[in-house]
Amino acid sequence: MTLKDEIEKALTILKRGGLILYPTDTVWGIGCDATNAEAVDKIFKLKNRSDKKSMICLVHDFRMLNEYVEDVPEVAYDILKYADKPTTIIFDNPIRIAENLVADDNSLAIRVTKDEFCKKLIQKLRKPLVSTSANISGTPTPKSYSEIDPLILDGVDYIVNLHRDKKSGKPSTIIKLKNDGSVKVIRQ
Repeated sequence: MTLKDEIEKALTILKRGGLILYPTDTVWGIGCDATNAEAVDKIFKLKNRSDKKSMICLVHDFRMLNEYVEDVPEVAYDILKYADKPTTIIFDNPIRIAENLVADDNSLAIRVTKDEFCKKLIQKLRKPLVSTSANISGTPTPKSYSEIDPLILDGVDYIVNLHRDKKSGKPSTIIKLKNDGSVKVIRQ
């Protein structure tokens, strides 16, 4: 399978409101179109996760980030430009995103991905991609494809056929960035 083939197959599923299992720049993730509330709900059900726990979205660049966050604080660009590992930022006031993806405090965790597959898939989808670890809620995040629970494998509509032999990286650093300028590290 070529990268292009995998992007096309995943894109077809995402446009139909389906779920994909895919390698990200950190760990294997479950994804869907982040603007599709029904698809987001399927992920909560598959992971047996409370819809009060938020999930991460991936965008392909800063321009796309600005399309889905009302007001990106200037410091976000510096944090992301100088981060030496994948960094997710929780932003206030997301816009044009499925409501069930937005946290009760009207925030959303977004990462600008550097992974080639993810970047190209998101560019073609023209929408952010949900990215949540490929595990049942409360169980450890799988460190490789071979550790993913069969319930997850059976519960998605398509499994991307790339990097299955690669060990996953660590989950991303998560930083909460409030519009008042305050910065809080949630996960290092």
